Amino acid sequence: MRPSRNKPVSSLFSVLVGLILVLTLAVSLLVISRASSSSSSSSSSSSSSETTWKVAAASAGGSSSDINTTTTTYSLAALTSTQPPPQPLLFSFSSLNNLNTAAPSPAPAPAPQISAADVLQETIIQKVGGDVINTVDNNVVANRTVFISGSQLDKVEASLSRARSAIREAAKVRNKTSTHQDPDYVPRGPIYHNPNAFHRSYLEMENVFKIYVYEEGEVPIFHDGPCRSIYSSEGRFIHEMEKGKLYRTKDPHKALVYFLPFSVVNMVQYIYMPETFDVSGMKLAVVDYINLISHKHPFWNRSHGADHFMLSCHDWGPLTTSFVPDLFHNSIRVMCNANTSEGFNPSKDASLPEIYLKTSEMSGIGGQPPSKRSTLAFYAGGLHGHIRYLLLNEWKGKDQDVLVYDKVPQGMSYENMFKSSKFCLCPSGYEVASPRVVEAIYAECVPVLISDGYVPPFSDVLNWNSFSVQVPVKNISDIKTILTAISSRQYLRMQRRVKQVQRHFLVNGPPKRYDVFHMIVHSVWLRRLNIRIQDIFT
Repeated sequence: MRPSRNKPVSSLFSVLVGLILVLTLAVSLLVISRASSSSSSSSSSSSSSETTWKVAAASAGGSSSDINTTTTTYSLAALTSTQPPPQPLLFSFSSLNNLNTAAPSPAPAPAPQISAADVLQETIIQKVGGDVINTVDNNVVANRTVFISGSQLDKVEASLSRARSAIREAAKVRNKTSTHQDPDYVPRGPIYHNPNAFHRSYLEMENVFKIYVYEEGEVPIFHDGPCRSIYSSEGRFIHEMEKGKLYRTKDPHKALVYFLPFSVVNMVQYIYMPETFDVSGMKLAVVDYINLISHKHPFWNRSHGADHFMLSCHDWGPLTTSFVPDLFHNSIRVMCNANTSEGFNPSKDASLPEIYLKTSEMSGIGGQPPSKRSTLAFYAGGLHGHIRYLLLNEWKGKDQDVLVYDKVPQGMSYENMFKSSKFCLCPSGYEVASPRVVEAIYAECVPVLISDGYVPPFSDVLNWNSFSVQVPVKNISDIKTILTAISSRQYLRMQRRVKQVQRHFLVNGPPKRYDVFHMIVHSVWLRRLNIRIQDIFT
């Protein structure tokens, strides 16, 4: 019997009907999706005051809800991310002096202070129904919020919250002397933006700050650095952290920050081939290291590096961090090359003092009393960079009061000239930092900072205008006019303050409270206060 054709026709008709229904449903869903997207976009644009740092969008390219439910894996895609960095407000003592004003204050020039809100703003991001919403507590005010889970985190953030509250209360005291008891030192005077707030912050740091040092990596690129030479700030800090006697914790879950112990100086020495201008080896070392720790530990991925820090005194510190976008944009970078025109962001990065140690110990601290300082201003140094060229071209051999040399004349002592001059000229070289700033402070000579875009060390705590002179590059020809306009009485005050601030730049082995090691750690501590990591699962 020939098979009937009724069944095939019927089946074909059913298939056609099914396709029509599916297409109708797809069109309906598309219309609804566009309407929802339009509504969401309109709602977002009408609420411009609510700014959320969506961590999931950083580097990995995922949606903001992804980060709430899974751990983002650091990948090569992340290494090529071009997401702009977050712009947090900063917890700063200069701004805490004006607690009644809610708007952030701009950094003054030419020695920029760190911009800050008058109180610490805490932005809390929560996950509700699969969407990320942004809420701000008006009574508590942190800037960057990232996601993580764990009960230990609650304890860490609670300790930070208490510290913020204590520092805010201390900032309300306008005395020029700290009201806190301390057997070693009590901050006082105008060298600080707020002595009481700084002292409270320092004591809180000693009580709660914990640093985890990643153990991955091999010497000499990692866990090592020069302890003598112009780069001694880098090596001395790495070595002190490796000793583990101060602030270091072996439990990464109890840490507030995570230290990346690579030495840029040693990378340049052992990896870079001189005169080749090929930095691919250095790039590979940094990229591989971040890739290693991000796969082995959960801490980098959870914050995209925001609670991690590196430290370098080499000119190529900024370049080295640029190999990993999250390291450049998010992490705390402690660098001598603190140049705002090259990406240094004082709201999250910290300026490291450049200290030239010729031996393992300091020597020659102190100088002549003011009455025996016969030279108005002194400088001697090579022709490194356009600023020094302008200085030498304008002043070399042209004035008996402003002594400027490209080489120290025979029979003249460089150290003795610093100790017998009223003002010591500290122009930037190829990069903004100069060891002469600390050399002047050691010699009790008022430093004259000649630079553009340089953020002086510890300027979130120290009021550099009280003990130094800042001269923009365009005013090099006016140096003598500027210095002679400072009265004898004002000079004496400034010179006394240089002697007072000296303790914060001293290199001690082992470190002593309030010395340069502790001040560097305090700079990192302040920037950690600006990050709140919110646990969304509890």
